[in-house]
Amino acid sequence: MSKKITPKHDATLGLEEEFENEAVPLSHRHSTRSVSAVWFGFPMILTNAVFGGIMAYNLGFWRAILAILLGNLVLFAYVGTLSYLAGKTGLNFAMQARKTFGHRGYIITSAFLSTVVIGWYAFQTGLTGTIVSSTFGWNTSWVIVLATVLYTGVTFLGVRALSIIGMIAAPMFVIMGIAALFFVSQHTDLSQITAYKGTAGGITMGIAMTMVIAGFADSGTMTADFTRWSQTGKSAVVATFSAFPVANFVSLLSGVVIVSAGAGIDPAHNGGDFLHLLVGHNALLNLLALLFVFINLGSVCTHCLYNGAVGYSHLLKSKMRIWTIILGVIGGVLAIIGVWSYFLNWLSLLGVAVPPIGAVMIVDLLFLGHISSSRAESAYRGSAFLSWAIGTLCATAAHLWFPDFGEALIGMIIGGAAYAVIQSMTAKKWVTA
Repeated sequence: MSKKITPKHDATLGLEEEFENEAVPLSHRHSTRSVSAVWFGFPMILTNAVFGGIMAYNLGFWRAILAILLGNLVLFAYVGTLSYLAGKTGLNFAMQARKTFGHRGYIITSAFLSTVVIGWYAFQTGLTGTIVSSTFGWNTSWVIVLATVLYTGVTFLGVRALSIIGMIAAPMFVIMGIAALFFVSQHTDLSQITAYKGTAGGITMGIAMTMVIAGFADSGTMTADFTRWSQTGKSAVVATFSAFPVANFVSLLSGVVIVSAGAGIDPAHNGGDFLHLLVGHNALLNLLALLFVFINLGSVCTHCLYNGAVGYSHLLKSKMRIWTIILGVIGGVLAIIGVWSYFLNWLSLLGVAVPPIGAVMIVDLLFLGHISSSRAESAYRGSAFLSWAIGTLCATAAHLWFPDFGEALIGMIIGGAAYAVIQSMTAKKWVTA
């Protein structure tokens, strides 16, 4: 008879150990269902409905759907591969980056992404205050304070809490989305939705794909923080599939449908936000709409805060829960002072500078894994940083001069290819020496 293994707990709080500075032991891994719930609830957010609606407004129904599908396929390949590596090794993002960028160099990439993801947390927390204020008339700053306390508290409980909020947020998004469509159908012929051609034309397929990819470029690159809890690499890929394309497609599609049905308010800026369709009917639905905002945006905020806390706790050899409180407060303060107003700049940064990091790691740890596994550890790995720089520069050039081609995808491909070429040239040099 096998011996039942009791989960390791935090010595002072009675909470499950988070393994910030070591691989998650096989005995403490979670089920595929549990890890999938972490990822599945993450993309089911109102922000994606906004994105999907903006795409439909500019591209029309079918072209928006195509951009969403292509962007999700890229995300699945990218995040799925990084997840496979995490499930296979049990290592978080920072520990994986250490192998590729060096035992000192990884501090730069890990600190960069852990900071960027807290910016995304601050934006979504600020968005919570803005939405509740505009919809229900509450004071924005006090809503942000409340959201900060709630989101920080949930994250403090650990990865299992993310799984639970994901199980609640995803079905709630679907139910509220269907309710919104029901109210739309009272005044609109839904059969005409697929014929919607768009009215703006301000963005291209490449830009739309970048919007899909950039929305989860940061946490997608740091997916190991979630999928290291998977029992195997394959189960980590299954968990990723639940998010990309499944959950991400559903949430983006909701925005496309809302705008295509003519139910969006100022779709050029608000896209497919459907919250306004849910309020003003009765007190019960108003209450559900209010809870929906906090649960929905709380899902993405807790995930981002967890990423940042795991990253900084490893960098400073500390505990995830300590950094959850520190970063939660910092993000809340940033939200109050209005960092969320720089959303477009933040999205551009995510699409340009982040994807090449993951691409370099994929090439190094998977395609060249036979080399990296036996390589002596060094402080800084110049080839990895040079490849990241090349990918970022090319993505920046695409963003400025060739936006139609999609800078996020360009950054990934060129960053990964540059690393492969540099490593190949280095290997030949040593052989001929």
